[in-house]
Amino acid sequence: MAQLSDLIIGHPEVTKFKQLEELVQHAGASGEMFLEFDVKPDFRDTPRNWQWQLEAAFTRGLDFG
Repeated sequence: MAQLSDLIIGHPEVTKFKQLEELVQHAGASGEMFLEFDVKPDFRDTPRNWQWQLEAAFTRGLDFG
């Protein structure tokens, strides 16, 4: 299981929500089966529907994996 906090902490180069979305998609493509939203991303450009967007990115990664 991938935890959102682990992805954010493990990749300090990620500074924008779009980059986080790509990272989450890669996690899905890399074989992770579940994504836990244990923190809210603290980026200036984090949208209100951030959970839905990250879930969709993770699922897209699963489709490619």
